[in-house]
Amino acid sequence: MSKKVVLGFSGGLDTTYCVKYFTEEKGYEVHSVIVNTGGFSDVDLKNIEEHAYKLGVKTHTTVNAVKTYYDKIIKYLIFGNVLKNNTYPLSVSAERLSQAVFIAEHVQHLNADIVAHGSTGAGNDQVRFDMIFNIMIPGVAISTPIRDLKLSREDEIAYLKSKGVEMKFEKSIYSINKGLWGTSVGGKETLNSKGMLPDEAWPTQVTASGIGNLELGFRKGELYIVNGIAFKHPSEAIQEVQKIAGPYGIGRDIHVGDTIIGIKGRVGFEAAAPMIIIKAHHALEKHVLTKWQLNWKDQLALFYGNWLHEGQILDPVMRDIESFFEKSQENVTGKVFVELMPYRFQVTGIESEYDLMSSEFGKYGEMNTGWTGEDVRGFSKIFGNQTLIYNAVKQKADGR
Repeated sequence: MSKKVVLGFSGGLDTTYCVKYFTEEKGYEVHSVIVNTGGFSDVDLKNIEEHAYKLGVKTHTTVNAVKTYYDKIIKYLIFGNVLKNNTYPLSVSAERLSQAVFIAEHVQHLNADIVAHGSTGAGNDQVRFDMIFNIMIPGVAISTPIRDLKLSREDEIAYLKSKGVEMKFEKSIYSINKGLWGTSVGGKETLNSKGMLPDEAWPTQVTASGIGNLELGFRKGELYIVNGIAFKHPSEAIQEVQKIAGPYGIGRDIHVGDTIIGIKGRVGFEAAAPMIIIKAHHALEKHVLTKWQLNWKDQLALFYGNWLHEGQILDPVMRDIESFFEKSQENVTGKVFVELMPYRFQVTGIESEYDLMSSEFGKYGEMNTGWTGEDVRGFSKIFGNQTLIYNAVKQKADGR
């Protein structure tokens, strides 16, 4: 009986090669699976399915993971206002983890002998996929033909042509990876330490002008309302924000970061919705959370984002931090107002019944209604008492 292999399949060159290699060179029974985290249209998915069967897979499965991707990962990136290196909303790294989990579950469902993916040996994704598989399906062998055989693009193309495979072999000038939480863009400009991607490289072209307005409605930290329109699930609200703000060219940037494998990497991205939502959510939090809630959230979010980027989404400490995030969002409810302009945006204010800037308790720099001048004199003396004692003891010990 031939071995059963589950292959994470995108329909591109690498995974196309994997199907032919497994079926014709190894004699394996291949079951392809594609996990849609927001980057594929219905037409795309149908074409990928037809391509898989034409290559010779036994079964092909399409998993619609958009809502689960939000529920399990994106929600907490918003709660934590997570931007890797204060720049990048973890667009690709987050979705790879969601995809890996679904692929592992498909392996379990089919009781497969082997799990495979098309990663090369040069990036982060190989570590993320392998680690998730090692944790979730430890008895299943991992096969990565492109990495294991050290194949070049030219090697893959020559092999597929020899097998009569018909597909577009010309490599695009720019590599695009689109998902619910942003789109990455790679090209010759990102291979060096200097250079910005040209306008034509960005998937969403700038077609909007003037000033646009967004009114975002959050409920317990989650976005449900956009410009007065209520959505059943926050993933739908995210897509609406992207549709409105994307044509302004908002959220374009280049991220420079440390890869899991120890080298520096540079990647372009466009993420209008993630950048606006994170900044709007943070603005609302600054009004409704206390100083120390904000302080500890920032510290935990820094760790959470870095650990997630490195593929450690299954570490139980992540559930602990998510519980803290959930609790912190109890009062993060209200409206946030945003102005959109070509290539930039600004948050203009918020409205919330939980706003701690309530004039009922005084106006900063003008007046107060909660204490007297004598209260402040006494508080100031007590608040600085330990430092006063420190200086007095030091001066005495130093003989001054």
